[in-house]
Amino acid sequence: MNELLTLLPWLITMMILIVCSAFFSASEAALFYLQPRERREMKRSGLSGEQSALKLLADPDRLLSAVLFWNLVINVAYFSISSIVAIRIEKMPTLGSTGAWLFVSATLLLIIFFSEMLPKTFAVLKPRGMARFLGMPLSIAVRVVDPLMPVLQSANTISRRLLWPGFKAEPVLAVTDLERAIELSGTDAAVIKQEQAVLQNIVQLSTIRVEEWMRPRTQFESFQPPVALKDLDGDIPKSGYLLVTEPDGGDIERAIRLDNQFQLNDENIDRAAEPVLYLPWCATVADALEKMSQYDREVNVVVNEFGETIGVLTIEDILETIFTYDPSRTARLLDRPAIEQVEPGRWQVAGIMGMRQLAKRLDVEIPTPPSVTVRGIIQESLQRLAETGDHCHWGPFQFDVIEVAQRGVMLVQVELVEREDQP
Repeated sequence: MNELLTLLPWLITMMILIVCSAFFSASEAALFYLQPRERREMKRSGLSGEQSALKLLADPDRLLSAVLFWNLVINVAYFSISSIVAIRIEKMPTLGSTGAWLFVSATLLLIIFFSEMLPKTFAVLKPRGMARFLGMPLSIAVRVVDPLMPVLQSANTISRRLLWPGFKAEPVLAVTDLERAIELSGTDAAVIKQEQAVLQNIVQLSTIRVEEWMRPRTQFESFQPPVALKDLDGDIPKSGYLLVTEPDGGDIERAIRLDNQFQLNDENIDRAAEPVLYLPWCATVADALEKMSQYDREVNVVVNEFGETIGVLTIEDILETIFTYDPSRTARLLDRPAIEQVEPGRWQVAGIMGMRQLAKRLDVEIPTPPSVTVRGIIQESLQRLAETGDHCHWGPFQFDVIEVAQRGVMLVQVELVEREDQP
């Protein structure tokens, strides 16, 4: 019993080291998991702890180097003490080598669970609350190691140069260079084909106009503030975003993504919404992506020449365009194939399908269309809203409207025809 009591100071020290390791693990996870929206709110109205966390995040390399340094020192001290205690346990006649191995295994599990898994899980679930609590003590810990920071950064630079000695930044990289790099990156033909498709989709972003890829006004629902959870009837909108209009019910001015929110105020969801961006109908999807990256926003509202909202384009819409092998707005918005062949020479498409996509699918050349969608072409030709049973010709196509459903969803039968009066 007296022998076990001699180990008590060592065990207490190990417990203190576990708490310290948990502190730095939670700090790393919480601060680096903070979302841009949370950082902006903290900057605008955060408490002193949150302001300290933001100052640390202003220099992430310094913060990460300090956290890793402290974790390394703590873990080395912990396992050194664990080895000392294990050796002493092994010399005890009542415990011996079996007791030593059990102790080492227990100490390893303790530090994994209580210093890594548990604190990081809580930090990810409540990053802002943890940052508020950990900001001040963490800033002190970082300042303590500031004198060692030049040494740590030099070691980091040297290791990078040893492991990746020949890489230089390319100011411009041609598409052909990227394709060649993909071809040389592996031997799996299926993977290469997918990577080339993604590359082609990225390049095409600069040629696709936002009006060709947006969610039309008839395909999304917006809400006038204040918005309560009960207003959604238990369903997340198809776009994944709550679109909030101006107080008078006018144009969309704010949005919040709902499918990744851990907690929301049941009565005022719209308070967490962020301002949206605005783009003209003629801008490209590449323009939209660049503007989203520049202003750290996820939703673009598309307006016509009169400033009226005609659709929205979200970051998920753009990512789906990039990473889908054969992107289709019809499949994305209506959950149906973009084009279906009903019989030889005849196909069925949705009215929102783009004319360029239709021409590409049917491998035909078309003149510059006056409208970007099949529905737009039909209404341009008829000079009115289309109804079931209407038909018209444009370019190499004959269009027959077979259904006009609610919210403007239109199904059209397309047939290739030869006409001398093509525009």
